[in-house]
Amino acid sequence: MKVSVVTPNYNGERFLKAFFESLENDSECIGEVIIVDNGSEDGSRDFIKNSSFTFPVKLIENNQNMGFAPAVNQGIANASYEYIFSLNNDTEVMKGSIKHLVDTLSSGDDIFSVQAKMLQYDNKDLIDDVGDEYNLLAWTKKTGENHRSEEYVEVREIFSSCAGAALYRKSVLEELGMFDDNFFAYMEDVDLAIRSKINGYRNLLCPQAVVYHIGSATSGSRYNEFKVRLAARNNVWVVYKNIPIPFKITNFIFLFLGFFIKYLFFLRKGFGPVYFSGIKEGLSTRGKIEKTHFKSKNTINYLKFEYRLIINTIKFIKR
Repeated sequence: MKVSVVTPNYNGERFLKAFFESLENDSECIGEVIIVDNGSEDGSRDFIKNSSFTFPVKLIENNQNMGFAPAVNQGIANASYEYIFSLNNDTEVMKGSIKHLVDTLSSGDDIFSVQAKMLQYDNKDLIDDVGDEYNLLAWTKKTGENHRSEEYVEVREIFSSCAGAALYRKSVLEELGMFDDNFFAYMEDVDLAIRSKINGYRNLLCPQAVVYHIGSATSGSRYNEFKVRLAARNNVWVVYKNIPIPFKITNFIFLFLGFFIKYLFFLRKGFGPVYFSGIKEGLSTRGKIEKTHFKSKNTINYLKFEYRLIINTIKFIKR
């Protein structure tokens, strides 16, 4: 089973040589690599056009930065294979990892996505991300961050795969509605994961698949105005879009506390007004977001989803 690797790129030439060299180690599993370039001005396009690889490389050239979600969707639309490996450009894939991902995804028809074990590029013994969790406070947390790699050695169910290094089924992506273009970047993978769980699919971690990740290569830092504002806006959209009104009412106090505590956190970081502006933008523009339609056949899945949020919240409070 071959995969289509889909990678957005924006001024990432400095990463591309190591990125492609790592993929060459798993070339027998790769049917194609699709690079969606978002208006790079650093020579990325020339590097790709002037390089030769053992697998076909498709270069999609946008005139401007369309954002992560639209770029990945462009790549998926042009993909020839059922399995889509969404992969950041600032990564290196360890040999054999793609086959492990394929084998895990192929092990059950109800599996939507499989997350690779993402390790920190500068400290390869430490976890960057092994799956994202979400709770009643509307907080997303990278599982395992800064823990040692050997703490995660078993395949396990996770809430959401990080789209920086995850294998998806194209047919289910099309069924669920793909990544939401409106998000531009940040939270689009959590939004997608919620929709997958509502429809009865599972997301798994495959720790035998290892990807080394530099992190914040495009945005430039962990906290900056662009990232804080977009993440705040998109978090409002995630709640508005996916959580039914009865659960919004039930969870209101937790949601309010979650956004308020986050505001206080970013206020101390110097980004309070930026975070608040993102919240306001999310509320004022929520009408442009297409809500996930409630289907009675998915009622049990909604209840399981709510239960998972409660458990995640309890775990967070106990820490």
